[in-house]
Amino acid sequence: MKGKKILGMVLAAVLCISAAGCSSDDNSSDSRSDDNNVTEEIRDISSTELVKEMSIGWNLGNTLDATGTGLDSENAWGNPTTTKDMVDLLKDSGFNVFRVPTTWEGHLDEDFNIDEEWLDRVQEVVDYGIDNDMFVILNIHHEEWHFPSYDNADAAIEKLTKIWSQIAERFKNYDEHLIFEGLNEPRKKGTAVEWTGGDAEGQEVVNRFNKAFIETVRASGGNNDKRHLMIPPYAASSSSSAMQALELPENDDKVIISIHAYTPYDFALNTAGTNQWSADNPSDTQPIDQVFKDIKAYFLDKGYAVIIGEFGSVNKLDTESETGDNLECRIAHAQYYVSKAKEYGVPCVWWDNGAFIGNGENFGLMDRSIPFWKFPQIVTALTGVDVG
Repeated sequence: MKGKKILGMVLAAVLCISAAGCSSDDNSSDSRSDDNNVTEEIRDISSTELVKEMSIGWNLGNTLDATGTGLDSENAWGNPTTTKDMVDLLKDSGFNVFRVPTTWEGHLDEDFNIDEEWLDRVQEVVDYGIDNDMFVILNIHHEEWHFPSYDNADAAIEKLTKIWSQIAERFKNYDEHLIFEGLNEPRKKGTAVEWTGGDAEGQEVVNRFNKAFIETVRASGGNNDKRHLMIPPYAASSSSSAMQALELPENDDKVIISIHAYTPYDFALNTAGTNQWSADNPSDTQPIDQVFKDIKAYFLDKGYAVIIGEFGSVNKLDTESETGDNLECRIAHAQYYVSKAKEYGVPCVWWDNGAFIGNGENFGLMDRSIPFWKFPQIVTALTGVDVG
């Protein structure tokens, strides 16, 4: 009896272990977050090679980057909760770059630890793009703590490195399709030099921010020694003074320069400016041409890749009508802009904030509640795909 009892206990233990193993296997494929310890193979290629695989991109603006606390902050600025259907529409429409602007400030404790639920949600949205074989750009956006002054530099770098060490750890096993962007538009907010290209102090401190970001990610393990990293000049500005002041890292061929260029300003961004633009007017095309000439001189000719992380043009009609001079000009502008960018091998990412009408910065293309394209003609001009 004693022998049979022992045998029975052994068999029960084996069955228990087997059942637990089966249960674990069944659940392991439900979410990519369960596979964080599985390293995806990452190609050892330069950023100049990587960007050749990018066509056109789209920003999930005013969503995960909306300021606030808790998971509800995703909807704080009026946009609906992000779904896989939205990202599927991007993929089907010819976009293969998905930028995910993200604000972390409202999701930190006093020691700068990121709320786990927020990190999980960000990863879920990132995976919408990764699972579609898209390139995904994840950044730090709309933060208020990184004013680039000498007095604030050390405190900001402490916070920056703490945040990026956690992001890098969570995503360390992703392959080259995931790109980290250190900061969005680091600048001296509310000052006379906020958008002018900056002053010497601001430019120097932004260089220090970029250096700390790169060093933090590179030392974080997993695939992050080969991760492609985006760094901006002061304010991510396309001004020649800002681009010239950017310190370019040496001995690292996996760095991409992030430039934002809403140009020409009076048409593309200034809501009080003109609603007219023509490819036949040299004064309209020259500002775009100059941006890419400067990008070539400051970065491309030196062997560095560049991505226009934000560009676009605002809807200046009073309605969502698909007729009118403004729409035709926006189509022509988009077509010219991306065509010029392709000449230089620079991918561009449209800023879509979900806004369509009114007096504000109406960059919206996708109605995310359906989802469908409000201005399909502009999308076709960007991607070359007929989206109806």
